[in-house]
Amino acid sequence: MPETGLQMTEVNIDNGTFLPESAKAQESKRGANLTYGIDDVPPWYLCLFMALQHYLTMIGAIVSIPFILTPALCMAEDDPSRSYIISTMIFVTGLVTFFQTSIGCRLPLVQGGTISFLVPTLAILNLPQWKCPAPEVLEEMSAENRTELWQVRMRELSGAIAVSSLFQVVVGFGGIIGYLLKFITPLTIVPTVSLVGLSLFENAADAASQHWGIAVGTILMLTMYSQVLVNVPFPILMYRKGEGVRVVWFELFKLFPVLLTIVVMWIICIILTVTDALPVGHPARSDSKLKILSQSPWFRVPYPGQWGTPTVTLSGVLGMLAGVLACTVESISYYPTTSRMCGAPPPPVHAINRGMGIEGLGTMLAGLWGSGNGANTFGENVGTIGVTKVGSRRVIQWACGLMILQGLISKLGAVFIIIPEPIVGGIFCVMFGMICAFGLSALQYVDLNSARNLYILGFSIFFPLVLSKWMIKHSDVIQTGNDIADGVITVLLSTTILVGGVVGCVLDNVIPGTPEERGLIAWANEMALETDSDDKQEQGEYVYNTFDFPCGMGLMRRWKWTRYVPFLPTYQPGIYSCGQKRQ
Repeated sequence: MPETGLQMTEVNIDNGTFLPESAKAQESKRGANLTYGIDDVPPWYLCLFMALQHYLTMIGAIVSIPFILTPALCMAEDDPSRSYIISTMIFVTGLVTFFQTSIGCRLPLVQGGTISFLVPTLAILNLPQWKCPAPEVLEEMSAENRTELWQVRMRELSGAIAVSSLFQVVVGFGGIIGYLLKFITPLTIVPTVSLVGLSLFENAADAASQHWGIAVGTILMLTMYSQVLVNVPFPILMYRKGEGVRVVWFELFKLFPVLLTIVVMWIICIILTVTDALPVGHPARSDSKLKILSQSPWFRVPYPGQWGTPTVTLSGVLGMLAGVLACTVESISYYPTTSRMCGAPPPPVHAINRGMGIEGLGTMLAGLWGSGNGANTFGENVGTIGVTKVGSRRVIQWACGLMILQGLISKLGAVFIIIPEPIVGGIFCVMFGMICAFGLSALQYVDLNSARNLYILGFSIFFPLVLSKWMIKHSDVIQTGNDIADGVITVLLSTTILVGGVVGCVLDNVIPGTPEERGLIAWANEMALETDSDDKQEQGEYVYNTFDFPCGMGLMRRWKWTRYVPFLPTYQPGIYSCGQKRQ
């Protein structure tokens, strides 16, 4: 997810400077230099343009997932169902994002498919019973048997995702997340999130190695657009009534570096294909997957259980729980960041509870719909808010309409699937590196001169990589006498983000260290769960808060029982950030 880490705690977004600020200093800057704040409603035509921008921003992350998922499912490269999976992901993203922005945390967040679920997915599909048959066996299978081969695996993933998401639902709507915050420290976030990127380096290498020249060209071009030319405006011709044709300077490289890179490199691949510089059937040729585009229907409505009834196994559910935990940790770090970027106050505990619960429901929907993935906050779109200074909730809701529409048009999903694989490999090299960097950015809160912190950091990142690599090569080493127990233990030990998160959390909470050394004070300021309106509400005075529901607040304030429901805006908690009672 490019640009993710760059936006987490920036003081100066344009130059990427990371400087922790006091809560009062942050509050004074809240809303500064914003074109549109969270509650602002831009004109409809601007909403449409800015919504398209957010849609194009999240497409890069969405389309990357099937390139890793479908080969692990044993799906044929020219299977049109690849585009159906992309369409399903985008359709569910539109639905979940609308729920999140309307009745969830109400921050302008885009929620959809995430790389975090790929790590446990690959661990599950690496179990002996789910490994793909040999290539020569696959070639001899009929089309019906080949379809059933990948759909039975998809049904296993769908059930595991849907059931494991209940953790987020219970933690969010049950108000447990406020208690967990005292254990989810920066040294828990770092290994959990950074290992998502580090664990997928082999997938990036496999795709890029199809043609290193094109992959390296993609990396160089993306670097040039997103880093070197980021502040260089691009001239475009525009016609206005009464003014005629005029030149307008547009920040093309800042807004669409990934999309622009894909288009330019795709054109290069087309030229190499037309001139026969690449042999027929080469993965870098632009015509190697055209069959997918021609066989995809124009319109197709995704529906729950479209690949069959989801199946549930204990090993799958517990393995996929690692992805849910990683998404939970990642989203917790996004909420205060997004709030600050769009000019909103720090998210209160009820908004975080509700947002986490809605995210869990979104993951459940993604599983039941058969996307093969879950739902999580898109860091790219958080970065877009920081760059464009447009934090309007309404813009994201317009983007939801575009996502739902695109999810119904299968031809558009097929277009993304036929992107030459070396281009995708080059994008992976940058994208997975940025995910790792985002996880490491949480180190700004801790004391890196502390030998204690360096020990926890090094061990919690290195050991999971060693263990998972060994477990993948020796997937049958666990022999407890019970096949279910063997599968559960194998998947858990093979999932780096789970092992890293648990190791980092346990060591940071067991090994003695001062609050300043562990970064707890700086992290508590970042996760300020209390707002001024909370105090006024206790005194019987209602003050509008952007995290309130869009309607029904008058009735809700009259019902006293709503003060005890942890996900309602009238909730009055006795415990705030880091588990401490309000003074």
